[in-house]
Amino acid sequence: MKNIIKAAVFDLDGTLLNTLEDLADSCNLMLQNFDFPQRTIDEVRQFVGNGLAVLAEKAIPDGKKNPQYPQALDFLRKTYACHSQIKTKPYDGIIELIRQLNENGIKTGIVSNKPDAQVKELAARYFVPFISSQTAIGEQESKGIRKKPFPDSTIKVLDIMETQPAQAVYIGDSDVDIATAKNAGLPCISVTWGFRSKEFLLESGAQILAETPQDILSIIKDGCQRNIHL
Repeated sequence: MKNIIKAAVFDLDGTLLNTLEDLADSCNLMLQNFDFPQRTIDEVRQFVGNGLAVLAEKAIPDGKKNPQYPQALDFLRKTYACHSQIKTKPYDGIIELIRQLNENGIKTGIVSNKPDAQVKELAARYFVPFISSQTAIGEQESKGIRKKPFPDSTIKVLDIMETQPAQAVYIGDSDVDIATAKNAGLPCISVTWGFRSKEFLLESGAQILAETPQDILSIIKDGCQRNIHL
């Protein structure tokens, strides 16, 4: 395989891992603790993608205007830290995809808006030795690294992998991922099995769609063999 594409940067939730039930359970434990109305799993599906702070904001009545928002967010962070690996699992075919990409000389990394500690824990559980803790990055705004859709985390992962944006592709399941890829100067493969519908992705500007993990491998191989950037 010609390696015009040398790296693939993945979103985590809704792309590599189905984390929705653990996120929904944690969210509802938070809401229950503060006597707020519960949310359905489909509601939580629409709330995720921008980190736990946005999930809490969208889930509780009046969002950030609610005087209990800071306490609710803190509770959610602590709760999810204990509930991030209960029902979460990789989507079918994902582990094989990551293995095949690495066998073909394609480096792989993760960029997520979920807490950095949980990202590294999940990467260590499911993706070692193909993705290291160094190339699995979560929310690190306290370190001056802006979360998606800013390009900061994506560029940091590429720097660690010693890969230029022109040699990489971004893979995600949301409008946030499409914007992140654009801001980082990468083409985006949008997956249709995640937290957003195919129609929503197309309306959000998706140009390359993958219906299965094997589609991702085929798209990357095709780009390499034709010696073009996607």
